[in-house]
Amino acid sequence: MTTSPAPAPAHIEIDGVPAADAGALAAVLGGYGHFTAMQVRDGRVKGLGLHLERLDRATRELFGAPLPGARVRELLGRALGASGRRDASARVYVYEHGARFLVAVTVREAAPDGPGAPRRLTAVDYLRPAAHLKHLGGFGQRYHGDAARRAGFDEALLTTPEGEVAEGAVTNIAFWDGTSLVWPTAPHLTGITMALLAPRLPSVHRPVTLPELPGFRAAFVTNSRGIAPVTAVDGVAYPVDEALMERVFVAYAEAPGEKIVSADGGGAAD
Repeated sequence: MTTSPAPAPAHIEIDGVPAADAGALAAVLGGYGHFTAMQVRDGRVKGLGLHLERLDRATRELFGAPLPGARVRELLGRALGASGRRDASARVYVYEHGARFLVAVTVREAAPDGPGAPRRLTAVDYLRPAAHLKHLGGFGQRYHGDAARRAGFDEALLTTPEGEVAEGAVTNIAFWDGTSLVWPTAPHLTGITMALLAPRLPSVHRPVTLPELPGFRAAFVTNSRGIAPVTAVDGVAYPVDEALMERVFVAYAEAPGEKIVSADGGGAAD
């Protein structure tokens, strides 16, 4: 009997240099910053332009300075090349570092392609602070996510004290009413997968409350690692709508992958 080799350790670079500098590590350990997460396939990323916009916008908001997309492309391309991977799960982190900021890139094993396993969610009264940012303050999400799993669920569904649905602990959620996808509008992060799907499918963005959930026909969650049907939110059960999920995956497949770097190794133009 043979065993699969253990995955290679994560390859981490900070501003283009393998992580070893004590000052840089101290900045990383400080935990103040933001990030974006993506799947890379053959050197391309769906929604790469949206990732670059997210990073630049959040860097301006948190640190008062731009983060040029060309710089991010360069660092991503360098880290992917050093890791030896063309397919990968990659993250770009931006950390506070004195009067400026530094950028860290991690490259790990790619997430599996195809639909994710069905998810059962439980609602919790919690909203992420500064929910519009993909920031590093994820303790609350992790705390409620772990509690949900201990209770036999797969993820927490974050809600306001009044029971308005916001997002999953690490996902966006969409509900299907038979005509349109309904994306909740309580404070949430606009995920890249959500941003790619919503314009390609009949979609509305409006408040969704917990008492409404039995009226929907299906639901699914999205994040950087994929798309998965939701089969229950607490006591509300949903069937897996295979026709709907097929439409969703076709729409996602239609989103083009954008090259991280050009043939000469520079940043690719969009």
